[in-house]
Amino acid sequence: MKVLHCLAGPLTTCGRGFFRLLGLEVRRIPPFEPYSWLRERNIRTVLDIGANVGQFAAQIHRVLPDATIYSFEPLPDCYEDLVARMGQFPDFHALNLALGDSSGREQIYRNDYTPTSSLLPVDDLLVQSFPFAAQATPQEIQMRRLDDVAPELVLVEPILIKIDVQGMEDKVILGGENVFAKASILIVETSFVALYRGQALFDTIYDLLRQRGFVYMGTEHIVRNPTDGRVLQCDSLFVRREGQPPRSQCSNYDCGDADQ
Repeated sequence: MKVLHCLAGPLTTCGRGFFRLLGLEVRRIPPFEPYSWLRERNIRTVLDIGANVGQFAAQIHRVLPDATIYSFEPLPDCYEDLVARMGQFPDFHALNLALGDSSGREQIYRNDYTPTSSLLPVDDLLVQSFPFAAQATPQEIQMRRLDDVAPELVLVEPILIKIDVQGMEDKVILGGENVFAKASILIVETSFVALYRGQALFDTIYDLLRQRGFVYMGTEHIVRNPTDGRVLQCDSLFVRREGQPPRSQCSNYDCGDADQ
């Protein structure tokens, strides 16, 4: 008898009988844990850029309990919640700052719904789609370039970088060229329509990362407009192209099809 595996869910007795008539035995398998495939990659260091209160840090720690995690969160109250949530783990480190393409004091728009806080003002579509994210208050925070912070960290490869910074993804990449050249896997929140004024959309992020030797590998966590169902953003997965040297080691003509 052939075995048909399906995700866990309700299956009636009649349904089982139907498959038996076809010579098939149905067995349930549990749903996949998000990012469980990363266990095979032997990730040693995780950079959690835009940590909020530690949602991703807690999730990735369950998947990669032996990896060192550096979480970056600029809002003081969210930073305190992050430390309270993850501070008991010896390989976890929190930094109370934002990352971008410059260093200094910057203004962030602190949203009442803190995961939508950004250094960019919200666009009309975000407010129309998610009215609870309409209210924001300017607040001063510290910003640094990742490449300037890196000498203070212990970055053991392979490195995973996650970016969730509400429209500032391109600035993080441009401020961390040397660190991104060492990374193996990226998880980047990317938008297909503007939710923040002046933000880089998916095509720009895709081009930036392809030029730096990464291949787009798929999508997690799609966010849709609740009024019409269209896709607004997602977490995009990028993996270092096998055999592709870091961009910093390439001349203008040495990186093959990376620019194509």
